[in-house]
Order: sequence, then structure tokens, then C-alpha cells
Amino acid sequence: VFVSHMTGDTTSIGMHIEGYHAGRVEFFPLGLSTALLCSFLGGAFLCGMLIDKNQVHFGGKSFYGIALVGNAALLIVAILVPRHQLAACFAAAASGLQNAMCTSHFGAIVRTTHVTGTVTDIGSTSGRIAMIFLRKGLRFSNLNVVERAEVAVDARKLLVLFPMWLFYLAGTVLGAYLQTIFKIYALLLPAFITLSVGLVYMFFRQQLKGYLKRIEQDRLSSDIHDMHETMERTQAYLKTWQGNTKGQQGSGDTEENLVIDLDQEMGNMLEAMHDVEANLMEMCSDTSEHATDQVLRAKSSHL
Repeated sequence: VFVSHMTGDTTSIGMHIEGYHAGRVEFFPLGLSTALLCSFLGGAFLCGMLIDKNQVHFGGKSFYGIALVGNAALLIVAILVPRHQLAACFAAAASGLQNAMCTSHFGAIVRTTHVTGTVTDIGSTSGRIAMIFLRKGLRFSNLNVVERAEVAVDARKLLVLFPMWLFYLAGTVLGAYLQTIFKIYALLLPAFITLSVGLVYMFFRQQLKGYLKRIEQDRLSSDIHDMHETMERTQAYLKTWQGNTKGQQGSGDTEENLVIDLDQEMGNMLEAMHDVEANLMEMCSDTSEHATDQVLRAKSSHL
């Protein structure tokens, strides 16, 4: 039974469908795998209704507190229900809800209930960094501006991905010990943690709003700075391309590399612009809500 690994449940569904045609009629395992998949999907769907952004944005319209409390409630229900299969479905819904709360951070794809993608990203990101250094003789001083920017971006992703894998491993070890001692009641620990964080967020959200808004403003300034640097690099690529086109006719490889670099920089620019747009929309939304509250208070004071 896989409550968080939908790859395993999907594989199980396919294998049991093949078994039905081969004469191995196993409706119960097929139904259980399908129910777990639908439960996980339902939890992620519920999260999409509560949280409207892939990246964490505090202080906006996203109901992180309700999502965390809901996650704790699903885990507690999984403890209380008598049937093992039904408990697995509630645990799968909690995993889907948790997994969808934040799917991107610092440009890295974030998945908190499984680590196959995380380990893949750690390997591929480390490989890209290693290849850049190998091409430059393993000396950082030989890297140009673009290569240093690529290394910085990939290193920032690794600072997200590797601790995630490490904490997942630590949680697995702790969970195994707790399950040996407390059995199903070991789920009370993650339920208590998510419930506590959710309640703190719900009750102290207004007190934290100013601090969180300053964090958003700092991130907005950083995004604008990154976008400005990207535009400058793109302009330098265009000038280099124009110079090569005028001075050389057989520079196919150089032009191809420049086109690839331009395409990558344009992608970085668009991503930064989308982040800036999201931050501005959230700040404008908060400002309009604050203005509406002031108008309503003013009207009520005149009545």
C-alpha cells in the first residue's frame, strides 16, 4: 500500500489490469490502488483551491493555516477510522494536500512526500555544475559572467534540494522508530506539528504580516535586480552576435551557441518577470484590502 508514492499505485493499477486479462481476478487490490490514487489527487485538488500559487507567498489570499489544519485533521481521522484501507486513503489525501502546498522554491521543483524527483534533480544539477568547471579547468576564475550566474542558480537549487532529501531521510528513521513503539499512533507527531504551525499562522497572521511584507519587498527588489542583470547579458549577447555576423560568415557553431544562450536568458528573464508580477499583484491586493477596511471603518463611524 502506497499512500504517498503515486508511481507505485499507478504501476499497481496497470499490473492488476493486465492480471485481469490474464485470468488473475484481483478486484480488491485494484480498487484499493485506485482509491489511494483518487484520495491523493483529491488532497492536491483541495490544496489548489486553498493556495493559488506554486511558490510560498505569505500574507496574500492563500489559506496556508487552513491547509495545515486540514492536513492534521486528515491524519487524525486516519488514526481513528477502524479499517486499515480507509485509513490509508485519508493518509493519502493528507499527503496530496501537503505535497501541493509548495511545488517550487528558488527555481527548484519541490516535492515533500517523495524524493525520486529530488534525488534526480540533485544529480542532474550537480552534473551541470561539474561540467561547467571541467570545461574551465576546475578553476572558478576562468568562468565567464554567464557561467558564474548558472553555477549560482544551480547552487541555490542544491541548497533547497539536498536539505530536503536529508530531512526526508531523518524523518523516515524517526518514523520507523515511532511506528515500532506507538504503531498507528505515531501519526500523532506529524499531525501535532502541522496543527500547531497552522494554528500559529492563523492566529498570528496579522502580527506577522508586516514582517512578511518586508520579506516580499526584499524579494521583489532581488527579482528586479536579477531581471536587470539578465537584460544586460542579453544585450551583450545581441551585440556579440551582430559583430560575429558582420565579421564572419562561417561561424555556425558560434551563432548556435549564442542562440542557445539567448534562449536560456530569455527564459530566466520571463521567470523573473512572472515572479515580479505575482509579488506586485499580491502587494496591490493587500493594499486594496487595507483601503477597503479603512473606508468601511470610516463609514461605520459616521453612522
